[in-house]
Amino acid sequence: MGYSKKCRNLTTFWDESTNRCEPCEKEAGSEVQPNCGRDDENGYHSDTHKKCNPNTFNDGSQYYCQECSACPPGTLVVKNCTLVSDTICQEIRNESTTTALPKSTTTHAATSFSTAATTHAYITTASSSSQHAAPWTVPIIVIILIICLVAALCALMMKKRRGVCKKVFYKRRTSYQNEGFSPIQAERNSEVLCDMLNADILSAPLHKVLDDLDVLEELVILLDPDTQGIKSTKHLASHCSFPSTWITYTYSMKDTKSPLKAVLEGVTSKQPDWTVGHLAKLLRQMNRNDAISVLAKLRPTPKSFT
Repeated sequence: MGYSKKCRNLTTFWDESTNRCEPCEKEAGSEVQPNCGRDDENGYHSDTHKKCNPNTFNDGSQYYCQECSACPPGTLVVKNCTLVSDTICQEIRNESTTTALPKSTTTHAATSFSTAATTHAYITTASSSSQHAAPWTVPIIVIILIICLVAALCALMMKKRRGVCKKVFYKRRTSYQNEGFSPIQAERNSEVLCDMLNADILSAPLHKVLDDLDVLEELVILLDPDTQGIKSTKHLASHCSFPSTWITYTYSMKDTKSPLKAVLEGVTSKQPDWTVGHLAKLLRQMNRNDAISVLAKLRPTPKSFT
């Protein structure tokens, strides 16, 4: 509940000097109190802002604190989440795929050939110092030398193969920062979405997802569970600028109503011009191509014939 009867938007307050609702200031590390803590007579009921809760942040670009992102499997934390910045993640790279590969390979090969040279020197010394060695000594030493060389070559080939495989496996985006929703901009993302969804589905109104109960049920099963390392409805709501308190409350009512359905209803109410393409773009940012595939099951609206 807000403190103002004239300003229904909780991120604004009634300014008697301008006789209109004015926006509250955004503050890094904090989130705005309802109506900046003011009533319509310019009386204060609380501070204008309150400090972000643990595991949330606000970099100063939002009115409300956002939930910190969790680094997915295959990445490591470069910088932990703070009150003013989200978690920064980076993919795990194999040093052998970059400049370290020649260095490591060279060192390994040098060690192997050094061992081989030492063995060869030992053979030469042994041959010159002992003329009465057993006849089978030299063949055994030669076999050991060959085994060392083969082992060195095998190790070199395995390192190269392992480096190439890891390079391909970890070839994905390195940043998972929560940056909020913006209209479809990235050409690569647009191309991917066009490959997965046809133009009729992308341009369909967002409420079509709510109307198709089969598709909605599959999306609820995929997105509502709060699984560690996998972005869920919580992240979708955060991208849509819903406050963390609203998200927490929605999940507390999960037994009676799906959080995803509540988010979609809220978005269609506030942004009636949103399309399925907007939702697909957000799911693409969350790396949830499985949910985008479900959107492909939407039945296009039949075209009327005149």
